[in-house]
Amino acid sequence: IGESTNGAEAVEAYKNNKADIVTLDITMPVMDGIQALKKLLAYDPNVKVIMITAAGQQSKLIEALKIGAKKFITKPFEKEEIIKNVDVVMREY
Repeated sequence: IGESTNGAEAVEAYKNNKADIVTLDITMPVMDGIQALKKLLAYDPNVKVIMITAAGQQSKLIEALKIGAKKFITKPFEKEEIIKNVDVVMREY
């Protein structure tokens, strides 16, 4: 398990640790979640990514799902929502 402060760090962390699942916020400094998702998929087409988004970012969320994100979680979120989405992604993808 790791944590990154921006999208570029998230991509490097994945390359170094190969996490089973990655969560990316759509809005991040240096490299946003969409850019990070593209880089992760270029590096590993099988990466399992769940996007995290605030209300009002629907167009970016749709773009992320079209690019290859598996699921999304909307802020503010409940613990149960996170668990449910992680379970679905791990079982189905």
